[in-house]
Amino acid sequence: MDRWQAMRIFAKVAETGSFADTARHMHMSAPAVTRAVAALEDLIGARLFVRTTRSVKMTEAGTRYFEDCRRILADIAEAEAAAGGSYATPTGTLAITASALFGQMYVLPIVTEFLNTFPTMHARTLFIDRPVNIVEEGVDVAVRIGHLRDSGFSAIKVGTVRHVICGSPSYFESHGVPTTPADLKNHRIAASTSAWASPEWRFANDQRVTIDPLLQCNTNDAVITAARAGWGLTRVLHYQIGPALLAGELQIVLSDHEEPPMPIHILHPEGRHAPAKVRAFVDMAAARLRENRLLN
Repeated sequence: MDRWQAMRIFAKVAETGSFADTARHMHMSAPAVTRAVAALEDLIGARLFVRTTRSVKMTEAGTRYFEDCRRILADIAEAEAAAGGSYATPTGTLAITASALFGQMYVLPIVTEFLNTFPTMHARTLFIDRPVNIVEEGVDVAVRIGHLRDSGFSAIKVGTVRHVICGSPSYFESHGVPTTPADLKNHRIAASTSAWASPEWRFANDQRVTIDPLLQCNTNDAVITAARAGWGLTRVLHYQIGPALLAGELQIVLSDHEEPPMPIHILHPEGRHAPAKVRAFVDMAAARLRENRLLN
């Protein structure tokens, strides 16, 4: 048995939780995957998976072995890449994920700059408002907004974002400026009904206001458009209105009552083993995001 290949097969089964999916990913037959794992179990003298008709779960021994396998396989990949030079020069395809609007506004310009800098590189973006499993979905780098759970990934803080209340100068001229969160009940509100939206708007010192929006829209873009047109107030993440703020089309109010800002991090799973394409992009992205005054 090829020990290295068997470890690769075992690690892929552990990641996917499926012998069939592993077979497809590795262009093998399902019986060949099963035989490789069984041979590895015989060699080690311990059961690595508990198999049922519906699921595949690692045993305690399998979990420990998986961590060792990942480290060993990463060391092998690093040695091979170093010998071939790919750890010195970015090569291949880079996959990047971020939330939809943030990705389009702030990450995509960095991606295109990266491709201009390294013209032999390719890139794939996944800008979407849902949690993305970096390992399972083949993503190299993620830009995440919010407090992170301990994932074991490398994380670099590059900025912060705030929840803000905003409206147009013309709206404030006609309807006045709210000075406390409770004043929002006297104003026209446009609210998003997106997946992360809530009818309860929270502020500093545990202040909470349950809003009754006259206008509900299914996207943040729509409520921002309504606010820019002078129809009413809305609450968004401040990066989403960056261009409108710079143009003077929107103004932020109640800034003294805002919750603490949320951090922005760049994540990647490979740590010190990251290939050149990841290290080069992370360095560029960290520099560009940190120098953006709307995010810092």
